[in-house]
Amino acid sequence: MRILLVYPNSDSEIIGYGDLGAIAEPLALAYLAAAAGEVGCETKLLDLRFEPLALKEELETFKPNLVAVTGYSMHVHRMLEICAEVKCLLPTSSTVVGGHHATLMPIDFHDENIDFIVEGEGCAPFKAVIASVKNQRDEIVTDGGQLQGVWSRTRSGQFGFGGKQPEIELDTLPCPNRMLNTHQRARYFIDWMKPIALVRTTVGCPYRCTFCSLWKIMDGKYYRRDLEQTAKEIAAVEEPFIFLVDDEPFVNPRRMRALAELLIAKNVEKEYFAYCRVDTLLRNREMLELWVKAGLRRVFLGIEGVTAKEMKTYEKRLSIRQVEQALAAAREMGLKVFASFIVNPSYEEKDFETLKRFIDRNEVDYPSFTIWTPLPGTDDFESSYESITKWQTEGPHKGRPDWRYWDLQHLVVTSKLTEKKFMEEYRGLRSVFSGSYSLYQQKSRLVTGIV
Repeated sequence: MRILLVYPNSDSEIIGYGDLGAIAEPLALAYLAAAAGEVGCETKLLDLRFEPLALKEELETFKPNLVAVTGYSMHVHRMLEICAEVKCLLPTSSTVVGGHHATLMPIDFHDENIDFIVEGEGCAPFKAVIASVKNQRDEIVTDGGQLQGVWSRTRSGQFGFGGKQPEIELDTLPCPNRMLNTHQRARYFIDWMKPIALVRTTVGCPYRCTFCSLWKIMDGKYYRRDLEQTAKEIAAVEEPFIFLVDDEPFVNPRRMRALAELLIAKNVEKEYFAYCRVDTLLRNREMLELWVKAGLRRVFLGIEGVTAKEMKTYEKRLSIRQVEQALAAAREMGLKVFASFIVNPSYEEKDFETLKRFIDRNEVDYPSFTIWTPLPGTDDFESSYESITKWQTEGPHKGRPDWRYWDLQHLVVTSKLTEKKFMEEYRGLRSVFSGSYSLYQQKSRLVTGIV
């Protein structure tokens, strides 16, 4: 059985990275590739960010029996287009979609060109989909509702859900197969960190920030991988740079101290970039200093707000004083800081100035800005649904939000300033701090040779 795994292209590859220039490996598809390999499938991976025009040729030459597509909210339209092209060229092939948006809002994929929608962790449901397709080669649709964690299209065209899948056991998941696109791996980067690989040591988050949906994807649970397995995977990665993509890798200091010690003992020489909460950094400085010794070079601090009111609104459970102390501590440890800030639609001109002054005063190394966006699955989405301004006005999904604008760089709800004025002020933030960005761009050119 032949399977094609597709990562979609879009206008803005910025989810999770803000202003940071990055194209990171599609780790979810590497896991699916490994799962497909366990059941004897021939699998290929197509990253349309590098080959935006390659889909048609790949479909015609490889002729996959199953095409799997993943993505975020901003990819919804493109994912639907990909599945439509598959059905046009290969009407007897099956299609399956998954990822964050499919998990939180599967209704947006209840479409005639999609056969399966996976909710949550993908490996086990994907194997079930593969088995279903193998057993029904002569039929495009399924009986529906039989696969755990999967929405299946029935003969009537409706979708049936097979119920939630059992709790995941991370240590039973296969090690990601990073061998399918070796010709492209040198091109994955985050700033000067090139080539870079992604590794996760945990899944889920114990915190409950109102603007974030990641903790809801895992029903609020926090799963941890075996440290020996994790260290073994990191050591086997060929890339010199690694981004730890846990929602919050350092939340368990004893565990992460043990992992750092393990990597040092094994003489694993990598340079790391990782998310880190402000309060985690302040409480566990010794542990982070050990990680610096292990190779940690940069942390992603989700500061988000610069006033007490904003911190309360986002339920960050932090004070501005703690944020300032964390920035100073990171500098003392020699860590570069990628600091994210949420620009709220309620901002007036004075609020933009307050944000600029905070960044200047605290000598933020690399400020990143995102526009507050009600993300699917969050309480914010439910409470602000009526204030959404970007809607689909035609097609089968008319009346649904126009997900193309959900890249965190567009205003999608009503704002206090006019939309034109708000966007002028927002774009002005980048121009004010262009010196910070240019320093990273220069370093990137020196290290990677990119012009």
